[in-house]
Amino acid sequence: MKLAGQMPRSERVALNRVNIRDDFWSYYIRLVKDVVVPYQWEALNDRVEGAEPSGAVRNFQIAAGQAQGEYYGLVFQDSDLAKWLEAAAYILEADPNPELAAIADGLIDTMALAQREDGYLNTYYILKEPDKRWTNLTECHELYCAGHLIEAGVAYYRATGKRNLLDIVIKFADYIDSVFGAEPGKLPGYDGHQEIELALVKLYEVTGEERYLRLSQFFLEQRGQKPFFFEEELKRRRGQTHWAGHADHVDLAYHQAHLPIREQETAVGHAVRLLYMLTGMADVAALTGDESMLAACRKLWDNIVDKQMYITGGVGSMPQGEAFSFDYDLPNDTVYSETCASIGLIFFAQRMLRISPDSRYANVMERALYNTVVAGMARDGKHFFYVNPLEVDPKACGGANHKFDHIKTVRQEWFGCACCPPNIARLLASLGEYIYTVQGDTVYAHLYIGGEAELPTSGGKVKLTQTTDYPWDGKVRFEVQPEGEGRFTLALRLPDWCPEASLHVNGVEVKLEGAVLQDGYIRLARQWCAGDVVELKLAMPVTRMYSHPLVRGNAGKVALQRGPLVYCLEQADNGANLYELVLPRKAELHAAYEADLLGGIVTVQTEAVRITGSDWDGGLYSASPRLAEQPATLKFIPYYAWANRGEGEMMVWVRER
Repeated sequence: MKLAGQMPRSERVALNRVNIRDDFWSYYIRLVKDVVVPYQWEALNDRVEGAEPSGAVRNFQIAAGQAQGEYYGLVFQDSDLAKWLEAAAYILEADPNPELAAIADGLIDTMALAQREDGYLNTYYILKEPDKRWTNLTECHELYCAGHLIEAGVAYYRATGKRNLLDIVIKFADYIDSVFGAEPGKLPGYDGHQEIELALVKLYEVTGEERYLRLSQFFLEQRGQKPFFFEEELKRRRGQTHWAGHADHVDLAYHQAHLPIREQETAVGHAVRLLYMLTGMADVAALTGDESMLAACRKLWDNIVDKQMYITGGVGSMPQGEAFSFDYDLPNDTVYSETCASIGLIFFAQRMLRISPDSRYANVMERALYNTVVAGMARDGKHFFYVNPLEVDPKACGGANHKFDHIKTVRQEWFGCACCPPNIARLLASLGEYIYTVQGDTVYAHLYIGGEAELPTSGGKVKLTQTTDYPWDGKVRFEVQPEGEGRFTLALRLPDWCPEASLHVNGVEVKLEGAVLQDGYIRLARQWCAGDVVELKLAMPVTRMYSHPLVRGNAGKVALQRGPLVYCLEQADNGANLYELVLPRKAELHAAYEADLLGGIVTVQTEAVRITGSDWDGGLYSASPRLAEQPATLKFIPYYAWANRGEGEMMVWVRER
């Protein structure tokens, strides 16, 4: 269904049309399928010895009358199970798996039994506070949990064609639509944690029911309007809160509810909330033709990326509230940078690419994906980071200085608040959606990931076979197999990290200049024939990266990047006290592939110096310091691979002279 005024927008690429065969990513795809999703099912069923219990499956079983007991876990525990189910759906869409489908169908049957007659489905309120539905939207994540369940329902229907979960979420969405709105007798509110907004758009896309799109638009546009709903809600509860007992006010900025969405210009508050909201805003803007909402998306994108994003694609620097701080406040050792926030940034980037294919969105999507998101999971698929620091000293973590309490030096098996592990699973399971988009007669290649894709264009279908050793090598090869007349444009992203590139079509060089380059993409418009070959070569030098001068934590420091990968020093390769190391500006940087290290990686080695106080004899402070300077050989590894060899120090930004 297309609404009047809708902006041109790429359609979703179905996962059964993309087959990833890639030396780097196939490992993670198999890991998610064979290890991560089965492991997380065990964790959600409380069957992982030593891991924090979840209670998520049992809560639904109790609500369904299949088990006895009390609700266990945080108020939003349902969302972990919904994200797991969504990840399972993506696996099934790409590769039918009867055993996994049977598990999922059994869980969905339980959910159907747990659902109330009016459509309501939230195990916390069903089991623990049945008379308090919709009384604490500020804190208790009712619509957030509903949103994740809706996303799972849409994904499962697309994957299997089964309506069992889709019918559950439609019934729930219809009930929500009867409760919320501007009409008399309805609640003029919205959730404290945005998620329902983007989920309702997906439900609209699969059902064609415009009410769901309009409800999403209502939730977005109601946010920040006066009188502030959260303050009115707190008054109705007489100051009672879920977490703190009693409060006399609500931190509206934390929930991005301090201003109407079109008036917000600076990223503030909880990072995941903001990025999920922006994802929904981009979707609604495109589907309704709302240019002012899209302009607000672009304004906040610019603030996040230009002033509040780590070099790894991490966002949300403050542990207090898992939140954005202020422009250029990007500390490395106390950083929060929640894995879910980078996943939210990828969602937002993908939606902006579907509207406006501009490489600035794809560049950030790639940065977050190859660095923070992959770093969030160990290579065994069973240990996870919630927080992603850029500098770690185990002596500081878990000690007397509690400002580091949130930093973990090794990945954890599970979390009481386990939002990140299933979020990683559902993103990696759906990775095929992020590689290409199609608008009209143009196929855009945003990510260089090997495999085959069958893509529809206005001139007919085309099969692309991409072959590459990315991110270790910058050579990318496309073989083109068009159906029909074969007239279309192939647009290849020129990454922002690449200083020089060359392009050949069937062995003939194409000059990269003028009209061929547009919005960061190399555009090849031609009549394609079966067997045509495009070869793109991206120069991939090791590059010294510097921060804006206002990022005080990086003053006098340098970071290394090669291709999309940010690099770091680890104690395992360089010894303790990494802060003593100084990298000369003119030191040569040597990249080398090490097949036996961490699954096969390119490391960077260089000569540097270590400045130590081994001859120090002046007490704590001295007017005549005696420092020893020793030569040192440094080895940098990709940031995503850190903490896979035991506990130790790590550092991204290194002193330079």
